[in-house]
Amino acid sequence: MQSRVQNRNLKTGLLGSFIVLNLALLPIQANAKTIMVVGDSLSAGYGILPQQGWVQLLQKRLDQQYPKAHKVVNASVSGETTSGALARLPKLLQTHKPHVVVIELGGNDGLRGQPPQMMQKNLAQLIQKSQQAKATVIVFGMKIPPNYGSAYTKAFENNYRLVSQQYKVKLLPFFLEGVAGHKNLMQNDQIHPNAKAQPILLNNAYPYIKGAL
Repeated sequence: MQSRVQNRNLKTGLLGSFIVLNLALLPIQANAKTIMVVGDSLSAGYGILPQQGWVQLLQKRLDQQYPKAHKVVNASVSGETTSGALARLPKLLQTHKPHVVVIELGGNDGLRGQPPQMMQKNLAQLIQKSQQAKATVIVFGMKIPPNYGSAYTKAFENNYRLVSQQYKVKLLPFFLEGVAGHKNLMQNDQIHPNAKAQPILLNNAYPYIKGAL
């Protein structure tokens, strides 16, 4: 009889400890800041294992430095354009309610020869909608091969600078800095970074994301 009472007390004590522990964790989880990455194949992890991508590595680094304080949502889609992301953004903002929105887009617009003015307008609307949702915005700049002509490539790159200045958001000038042009860091298509390049991409992005937090 005594052993039954002891077991019952032990179970009650463990249950109480479990509830207290979870209640202690709730404020951290409830207040966790959400970082949403809206990008293309560079952030979707095209051609590599899911856990190897820089966005997944970002979550790991944040967990190590700030346990349970941040949640990273990867809303990136391979082949995405600024137009496609703009169509998806309202639902993404409503669903995830991010504190920080990272916009890593434009590469596919450039490769498809989309008018720079259209891309600039789309980037502006992506920033505006994110800011209206009370999110801090970071824009990742891109570059395209020079064979598109100097006028087009210059206009393409200026888009990022113009919208970041207009809406006062932080701009990472070139997301692929230290990766583009290095064959050992690119997949066979020489367009997409391989697994070795992902920590470099994270290091490029992290100061801007950490600053936004």
